[in-house]
Amino acid sequence: MTVDSKTQQTDRVSINTFSNEGVDPASIVKSGSKIDGLIWLVCIVLLVAATLVNRYLPQYVASASSVWVRIAVITGLVVVALFGLYKTHQGKGFMRLLVDARMELHRITWPTKQDTVKTSWVVMVVVLLMSILLWALDNFFGWIVKLIVG
Repeated sequence: MTVDSKTQQTDRVSINTFSNEGVDPASIVKSGSKIDGLIWLVCIVLLVAATLVNRYLPQYVASASSVWVRIAVITGLVVVALFGLYKTHQGKGFMRLLVDARMELHRITWPTKQDTVKTSWVVMVVVLLMSILLWALDNFFGWIVKLIVG
């Protein structure tokens, strides 16, 4: 076993330890079934229909002249579309990504308030110094151009 193969094996192990089931999210997305394409098409049609409900539904359905009916129809279409997308392999991979991202957020060591204030002051001082430097360079080059042009 070479050093490269040990590194690759370690990388695979570290990737798999982040997910609860030991499945790489990329493999979930790539292993979609043939019906996933149809589900995506139906969900996209539902989302497009949700954008058109407010304009066209009151012309064809009398009860849709109420704002609340249109809100209910739009909400229903969006919920059904999102549920359909969730049922695809790509949707499951996306949900796994969200769960893993949330776990990673808990592992982050956030800076203290004192560190944040100190860093903010350093950034403000550097921005101020750079703006003064750029202002001085602009004036210097403007003066040089005035000497040349006359």
